[in-house]
Amino acid sequence: MSERIRARRAREDAWDWNFFEDGSLALDRHELWEEPESESALLVSQSPGLRRLKGTEPFDTVGRDMPSSRPTRRRRVERREVRAARRTRNFALLAVLAIVLVVALLLTAFGGGGAHRLTPLAATGIATADAQTRPFPQVIAIRGAVRLQMPVAQNAVTAIGYHAADDGAMALSPVGHQGNEGLVERVFHTIFGGGGGHPTWFQLGGGTTSALDVGAAPGTGVYSPVDGTVVGISPYVVGGRHYGARIDIQPQNAPSLVVSLTQLRADPSLYVGLSVVGGATRLGSVVDLARVEKQALARYTNDAGNHVTVELRPAATLVLH
Repeated sequence: MSERIRARRAREDAWDWNFFEDGSLALDRHELWEEPESESALLVSQSPGLRRLKGTEPFDTVGRDMPSSRPTRRRRVERREVRAARRTRNFALLAVLAIVLVVALLLTAFGGGGAHRLTPLAATGIATADAQTRPFPQVIAIRGAVRLQMPVAQNAVTAIGYHAADDGAMALSPVGHQGNEGLVERVFHTIFGGGGGHPTWFQLGGGTTSALDVGAAPGTGVYSPVDGTVVGISPYVVGGRHYGARIDIQPQNAPSLVVSLTQLRADPSLYVGLSVVGGATRLGSVVDLARVEKQALARYTNDAGNHVTVELRPAATLVLH
C-alpha cells in the first residue's frame, strides 16, 4: 500500500501544477532544464532531403593542402630561357669560327708567299773560326731514333729553316715553333695550344721538312750533330765548281741511316772512319755561297743567308751514289 501511495505521489509531483509553481520555472536550476530543439514546420526549399543552403565556396578549385604549380611553372620557363641563351652563344661562337676559317683559307689561297714574310732576324754573333765556341747540347730535329743536335754555337746562329730536298732525303720533325706559320695554324694553336717552344724555325717554300738549314756567318765552326762515325767526305759542287765538302756520318744508334752535311769546308783533321761526338767534334766551317746562288734563308736574316745544310738518308742511298 505504501508503495502505491509513493508512486502516486511521485506522479503528482512531476505532472501536476499548482498555483505556487506556475510562473516560477525561471527559478529552477539550469541543469534540470533543456530546451528542446524545434524544427520549422514550413520548409523553405521543396527539394527532397535539402535542409540547409550551401555555404559560399572559394573560386580556386585546388585544395588548400595541395602545393601550387606556379613555382614549378616558373622554373620551367627559366630553364627554357637558359637553354635558349646557351644555344644563341654556341651559334655565335660557331659563326665567328666559321668566318675566321673562311678568311684564313682565302688568305692562304690568294695571299701569296709575301703575306708570311717576317722581319729578318739579326745575327746574334759574327765569329771567326778561331773565336768560335762549341754549341751546348740542344736537339733541333728528330727522326725516329736519330736526334739531331745544333751543329753551330747558339750565339752564332742567324736563323733556322726547313725545305724540301731530293736524293731520297727523309722528312724531319722540327723542334720548337714555326715563325712563319699560316693564319689557320696560328688560330688552331691559339685555341687548342701547341706549336710553342724553342728554337724558332721557318718554312722555306713549300714541300717537306727534309732539309735543315742552320744559318751562320762564313767561317763559323760546324760541329757534328750526332754521335757516330764518318763514312764519307766528298766535294760539294755548285755550278760546276767545288764549294766546300759533303760529310756523311753514320749515327751510332741508327746504323741504317746516314746524316749528310753540306756547304761547309771540311776540317783538315777529318778522315773517313773517325768517330765523332755530337756537339763536340769539329767538322769544318761555313763557306760563302752568296756569290753563286740566292739563298732562301736570307729572307729571315740580315746577311746573305749563308748556312750549313743537314739531311738524313738511308744508308743504301749513299752506296748507290
